[in-house]
Amino acid sequence: MKQYGAEFFGTFWLVLGGCGSAVLAAAFPNVGIGLLGVALAFGLTVLTMAYAIGHISGCHLNPAVSIGLWAGGRFPAGKLIPYIVAQVLGGVVAGGVLYLIASGKASFEVSAGLGSNGYGAHSPGGYSLPAALVTEIVMTMMFLVIILGSTDKRAPQGFAPIAIGLGLTLIHLISIPVTNTSVNPARSTGVAVFVGDWAVGQLWLFWVAPIVGGLLGAAIYRFIGSTKD
Repeated sequence: MKQYGAEFFGTFWLVLGGCGSAVLAAAFPNVGIGLLGVALAFGLTVLTMAYAIGHISGCHLNPAVSIGLWAGGRFPAGKLIPYIVAQVLGGVVAGGVLYLIASGKASFEVSAGLGSNGYGAHSPGGYSLPAALVTEIVMTMMFLVIILGSTDKRAPQGFAPIAIGLGLTLIHLISIPVTNTSVNPARSTGVAVFVGDWAVGQLWLFWVAPIVGGLLGAAIYRFIGSTKD
């Protein structure tokens, strides 16, 4: 239960810190943190939680990561469902807290998205469904390669959280204009349930694509990271 609790609170922090920076601080008059700040915020949530709870639960914070680690032979199948449930619940609670904070501003409109992921008319840059699908698959695939590689026993010890946090930052720098960056079904679900409407209607892509990407990333690392010739 401590592992599941760690995943709950870790994912809570990821969604509140990442989406919160996008909703509350990205375009704040005169001193907004912008796209770079939001990307860094997501990376920092993972980096800080990796050091805080990595020794408790492994700090997955993401159903696609848990599934990818299972496919990569690093995580038992029996814990997959409890981990995913804890992650989604943490994301939803964070989405609720963010909604309560954001709605305290008179001009707040939940239809603006609350940091939700989308494609087509709901993509920040107006990118199509195929573009969003490819982006989410490739970004999650590379995220799993980074995670599996940096946590390999042969890698320098103690630096994995930095590599993973900076990796997620880079992923956001690339893909925020396309989908607002998911690579994490729990992150997408956490805010979509409060937006409803289009955010829930497009949520399927932000479950399917990251999971496919996670599986591909695991397969790639099992090949390139194998000690067998």
